[in-house]
Amino acid sequence: MHANPVSIREVDEVACCIYVFSMANHSEKKRRRAVILGVGLDSDGHKRLTTGPNFALVGGTEDTHAQMTEKAIKINEKLKARGKQLEEVGHDEFDDIAQEVGLKKVKPVKPRSN
Repeated sequence: MHANPVSIREVDEVACCIYVFSMANHSEKKRRRAVILGVGLDSDGHKRLTTGPNFALVGGTEDTHAQMTEKAIKINEKLKARGKQLEEVGHDEFDDIAQEVGLKKVKPVKPRSN
């Protein structure tokens, strides 16, 4: 099994969270699998975890976690309206959907040379 490298695809600056979109490449005999991982970067001392059929959201304050949940649900609604599953869309189409729900694509950071 060979997996694509995981990269940060979208950032919600208001909610202080990161969304990661990853798709694993498997042989044609196995089904492709994709997942959205939302990580809330702020905290109020409570531990929060919300999962769905194609997403897992961890951390964040009550407000941040609620915003992540809302956006994950909206992404799934957009996918359903297009008649697709998460594993059926490529990175560009996912970026379009994410932007439609208010997420912004992050620009890759170039490593600093010493």
